Amino acid sequence: MRSIDAELIAELYFCLIMYTDKQLMIDRTDSTEQFFEDSLRESAEVAIATIDSCSSDVMAAVDALVQTYRNGGKVLFCGNGGSAADCQHLATELMIRLNHNLNRPALGAISLCTDPSNLTAGGNDIGFENVFARNVEGLGRPGDILVGISTSGNSENIVRAVQKGKEIGMKTIGLLGGNGGRLMEECDISVVVPSHNVQRIQEIHIKIGHVLCESVEQKLFGEE
Repeated sequence: MRSIDAELIAELYFCLIMYTDKQLMIDRTDSTEQFFEDSLRESAEVAIATIDSCSSDVMAAVDALVQTYRNGGKVLFCGNGGSAADCQHLATELMIRLNHNLNRPALGAISLCTDPSNLTAGGNDIGFENVFARNVEGLGRPGDILVGISTSGNSENIVRAVQKGKEIGMKTIGLLGGNGGRLMEECDISVVVPSHNVQRIQEIHIKIGHVLCESVEQKLFGEE
């Protein structure tokens, strides 16, 4: 009898563990689904708010980019982390093309974030806060544009790069977030995404970047 009771208890215990694990999996799935929905809804809300708060600045940025290209200039990009990835992405869209319905020549664009030897030498020898400013000094020319991407608007190496660009005679555009930080006043044109959530800001930055690139393509080559 004792053996039967022990077997029954063990079986009940096993069933209880299996049921608990299954409930935890269901709870985790429900939580993930809710997070997925909440994240996309928040992203959509920020995108709509950006239309209201940033349209005029985005249009000004498009006009500045078009004018620079018409004058034979180029565009430099700088940013850190995810923003560095955006720099590489957007420079490529301009150099190669974004709108595949347009057969156009290259538009000069350089990301200052893609050369590890350059960045590590600069960080080691002159300080990481100066690496982008140094490259702006070497590559920027009067009439070129520098696009600085910073979700906080306070990245020291972006601030110094913008200051160096203005010193050279470049036009400066900031893709920013939150309250715009220091860069909002430093940049000639500041596009400030109305959110303090870094993920949402980055999502809107790449949307704005695509709008900038495709608008420039259309104005330069789509109206011929």
